Parts: sequence; C-alpha cells; structure tokens
Amino acid sequence: MPHLDRHIFVCTNQRPPGHPKGCCADKGSVAVREAFKRELYERGLKGTLRANSAGCLDQCAYGVTCVVYPEQVWYGGVTVNDVPEIVESHLIGGKPVDRLLIKDK
Repeated sequence: MPHLDRHIFVCTNQRPPGHPKGCCADKGSVAVREAFKRELYERGLKGTLRANSAGCLDQCAYGVTCVVYPEQVWYGGVTVNDVPEIVESHLIGGKPVDRLLIKDK
C-alpha cells in the first residue's frame, strides 16, 4: 500500500436538474478533478499525492468543493485555473491557498 502525503477529494456529485442545492458537477468539478490528476502526473507526484472524486461533501453552496487530507483543509469555488496554485502552494509546499478557503469549517 503506497504512503500518500496528501489526498485531495473533489466533490463530483451530480444532482437532478433544477435541484435547489445545485451540485458541484454542474459547476465543473469533473474538469477540476481531471486537472488535479493531470497536474500531479506531470509533476511526477502521482505516488505521494492523490486526487480522487468524492460524493457529496455537503458544502454545495461553495462548489466546486475540495478537501485536503490529512489537514482537513476545505476549498470552495475551485476552478481548473486554481489547480496549479493549490498543487504548488498546498499539496507541495504545505501552505493552503487562503483566498479559496471555506472559512467556517
């Protein structure tokens, strides 16, 4: 079993059209997850860092929602363009990206 330094879960939950809570999938979460996977692969980090899909993280209002473990750092409103910054600053450097943090967690 490989040891992972950090694990990022990206909500890819899909709700029916018109659902009052909305969903991260409609806000581009599948593309965000793929961007994380690609970024980690291209940087040669696949063995120590991992990006996974997650079901509903119950933070729909903040979507696209991601959470990094083991620190339990929550991000909201994440876009594909934010992925390199999160990888560099947090996943590699250990410093969360303040502007994307869900503060009331």
